[in-house]
Amino acid sequence: MQPKKNPNSDLRNYSRLLLAFGLCIVLFVSWQAIEFKTYEAVYDYESLNVDDDDDEEIPITEQIKTPPPPPPPPAPEIIEVVEDEEEIEETIIESTETDQEEIVEEVEVMEEDLDLDIPFAIIEDVPLFPGCERVAKSKRRQCFQEQMNKHISKNFRYPEIAQEMGIQGRVFVQFMIGKDGSISGIRTRGPDKNLEKEAKRIIDKLPKMTPGKQRGRPVRVPFSIPITFRLQ
Repeated sequence: MQPKKNPNSDLRNYSRLLLAFGLCIVLFVSWQAIEFKTYEAVYDYESLNVDDDDDEEIPITEQIKTPPPPPPPPAPEIIEVVEDEEEIEETIIESTETDQEEIVEEVEVMEEDLDLDIPFAIIEDVPLFPGCERVAKSKRRQCFQEQMNKHISKNFRYPEIAQEMGIQGRVFVQFMIGKDGSISGIRTRGPDKNLEKEAKRIIDKLPKMTPGKQRGRPVRVPFSIPITFRLQ
């Protein structure tokens, strides 16, 4: 006869549950072991030794205040009595007003001394080139320039030496139109002496002009013009 076991007392029925429970415990213990940390408390300090010999005793001093010196006594006022016996000379102021006749005489003297060079650009009555006498006063400057250019073109001659050497450029010419309309004081400035010489020759051939006037009086008028020498 075989013995029979009670099925409720068979432990094999709980083996899976116990295995799962055991695994949970093992995992929990392992996790706690991994997460466990230890800390060491280290304290480091230096002690400061203060000797009693280093203390300095500061002596207590007392400031003695001296009173300021007394102010000096005021000097006595001395009043001098001056007798009014001196005679005062009266100064006579002469009148500085001038009569009308004296003013007219001064103006006349100033007009007689009018001996200035008036530039062509600002003179009242420009010098008249021959042929511009009948031109309106407002167009006389333009007529002068046109006649001057015609004169230069008519008398222009290129120096042979400058042509052979290939010299060209611009020559600035300045001259004076005198009170009698004559040409004087010709000065030239250019890149070559031969060109300057030719420019002076052209200006020397200018005709006598009607002199320029300032306030109705003939004056000297300086005039300048460039002459261009160009090889073609």
